[in-house]
Amino acid sequence: MEVTRTPATAGDRHLPIDALRPPRPGRWVAAALAAFALVWLLHTIVVNENLHWDVIAEYLADGRVLGGLWVTIQLTVLSMLIGLALGILAAVMQLSGSPVLRGASALYTWFFRGTPLLVQLIFWFNIGLVFPSFGIGVPFDGPKLIEWQANQLITPFTAALLGLAINEGAYMAEIVRAGIRSVDPGQREAAEALGMSHRRVLRRVVLPQAMRVIIPPTGNQFISMLKTTSMVSVIAGAELLTVSQRIYLGNFEVIALLIVASIWYIVLTTIASAGQHFIEKRFERGHRALRVRVRRNLRPFGRRSA
Repeated sequence: MEVTRTPATAGDRHLPIDALRPPRPGRWVAAALAAFALVWLLHTIVVNENLHWDVIAEYLADGRVLGGLWVTIQLTVLSMLIGLALGILAAVMQLSGSPVLRGASALYTWFFRGTPLLVQLIFWFNIGLVFPSFGIGVPFDGPKLIEWQANQLITPFTAALLGLAINEGAYMAEIVRAGIRSVDPGQREAAEALGMSHRRVLRRVVLPQAMRVIIPPTGNQFISMLKTTSMVSVIAGAELLTVSQRIYLGNFEVIALLIVASIWYIVLTTIASAGQHFIEKRFERGHRALRVRVRRNLRPFGRRSA
């Protein structure tokens, strides 16, 4: 018996599918166990008298803690800005046609990615042991016009900023380089054919399109930098963790002050994560609009050829 099949109409394609989901008891059991473990953990934390929640509430808005929080924010923002500038410069040097520039950029990223950040922070803090003074003047031991003592110039904040920013620049160089390489080479060739200089092509054509690839890992680096600033405590940088340590060394409330610092770190990372999400959505929306505009511009040519 031959069965004839009628072609599906446009209305048949949008008919709802009456399908039943198969039972998954394992998922319900796993969800119940996870919920039970979460409730038990929260109950254990809340009723634990050794955590001293009254002390946590007292120091959460303490002036010294807020001062350390402000130093943490300053270190994070400044280090990321300087690191991003260094990363863009190093990435452009890596893509340069000069072997000297490529070698210098490769040496920079190799060294600062290959040595621990903690070692770099301690080195910058003790740079005065190697260079007692810094100055501007004639090179090769010539007379100096201006001179500063290293112990006065390199404060804990300055040493922390140097260590964090220069180390971050090495990682940002790879992120920016990957973003630049993601742009179609035809975009650069078309811009150069219009007579645009290399610097203008990079600023007006390549980098704006590369930002869609650069922003997500940069946001992750920013969030990581918020927590990495805690390493500055080894050189007494007066950031959040250092201030918390100074307080609990006086009142012996070690766990309570560490929880206070952790709460503020979570607040900062949550705000940064939300900002990263909105920035990514905005650039994604711009990328979609660009694709729609290109498709609309090409549509008349397709009709003519047809």
